[in-house]
Order: sequence, then structure tokens, then C-alpha cells
Amino acid sequence: MATARLDIRLDEEIKAKAEKASALLGLKSLTEYVVRVMDEDATQVIEAHESMVVKDNVFDEFMAACDKANAPNQALLEAVKVAEESGIK
Repeated sequence: MATARLDIRLDEEIKAKAEKASALLGLKSLTEYVVRVMDEDATQVIEAHESMVVKDNVFDEFMAACDKANAPNQALLEAVKVAEESGIK
């Protein structure tokens, strides 16, 4: 069950469009529509900022470079530690 509240003010025209979209989708309420849209959009935004897509050949070159790489030096190990402590993925 949802427990957090979000109070917003919006243009009447936007509200009317959202109500119409909600009805066309057969949803029970405007709230259900807004929550659905927010969840879908937030998921896409987060995914776009937390993932990377590269072409196959770029990935292959990266993997080849990783295979050839030496063991990490102390500076790199410290950078990893700082990133982990900062919550950077």
C-alpha cells in the first residue's frame, strides 16, 4: 500500500489530458495513471543514466584491452575504494 504523498499543481489542460488518457486506458483513477507514468518514466531515465550500450566491435576492443592490462596500481585501487564509499557504481 502506498504511503507517500505528492501534492502538485498543474495546468487545467494538462490535467484534462491526463484524465482522458487515464480513462482511455481503463484505469481506476487519475492517481493510478500518474503513478504509472511516473514509474515508467523514472525507470527509463534511471536506466539511461546507469547503463551504457556500445557497438560489438568497441566492446571487443575493450575486452581485449582488459585482457592485456597489468594488475591495477595503488592509485587505481584507491580510486575504486573512493568510488565504492561514495556509492558510485
